[in-house]
Amino acid sequence: MDTTIHVTQFGVKKMNSLKMKKELEARLSNINRNITYNRDKDELRIENKTNGKGITLSLSGIVTKWHNEKDKAIDEVVYYVEEGLRAMEGQLELGSNERNIFPVIRSTSFPTEASEGVAFLFDEHTAETRIYYALDLGKTYRLIDQNLLKQEDWTENRIREVALFNVRSLSAQLKEDHVAGNIFYFLNTNDGYDASRILNKGFLNEMEKKITGKMVLSVPHQDVLIIADIQNDTGFDIMAQMAMGFFTNGHVPITALSFFYENGELEPIFILGKNRK
Repeated sequence: MDTTIHVTQFGVKKMNSLKMKKELEARLSNINRNITYNRDKDELRIENKTNGKGITLSLSGIVTKWHNEKDKAIDEVVYYVEEGLRAMEGQLELGSNERNIFPVIRSTSFPTEASEGVAFLFDEHTAETRIYYALDLGKTYRLIDQNLLKQEDWTENRIREVALFNVRSLSAQLKEDHVAGNIFYFLNTNDGYDASRILNKGFLNEMEKKITGKMVLSVPHQDVLIIADIQNDTGFDIMAQMAMGFFTNGHVPITALSFFYENGELEPIFILGKNRK
């Protein structure tokens, strides 16, 4: 019997956390899993019974995305949970996977430890962002925590050095768009590390040489990096609107703010958009 329940079967135009909880429970139920709901935090926990490892979902964020994308939003969550739990079933090794260790950019509101209370390895980046470190597993990845470091006797500095070396090896093919006298460059490979390219100083310095106006960057979500050559006030307004649009629709939102880049340093800026024809 098919246990999948589609959102449209609820016969309503709107979604809320309880309906989302029922939908995800139906899609993710498995004899080898425990699914628990924390009403106070509005979170759903899906856990492997054998090893106790699992994934915690914030339902409010998924509901918000559902109102824009409907079933596609649920399909994405189910996919990432299934892949993540599958990855947790195996024994992870850092030593044989050095080329698969990468930095990932997250917002400062992102948790600093796993749900089991184990601290992630992370570094402060800007007032809006942090750097975490991930072991790429193909279709998903695992954030590196203190347990994984101790398991293989790796130092934190070794992880940082390997990750930053690897991010410099990633391609940086840009799409270019000209709007109102400003130039916007987009990096969107969807490999999970587009925003991470902001840590490639060599790449940013090469881009800075091309910029004739103000160099402004944005990492609204993990799968896009925007670099702008801002020549006028309209350019700032366009950048603010684009960053907010990407931030709202991204699978892993980071920040809607942008950054000036000058002399190798990032400075967060708040752009107050204006209505312009």
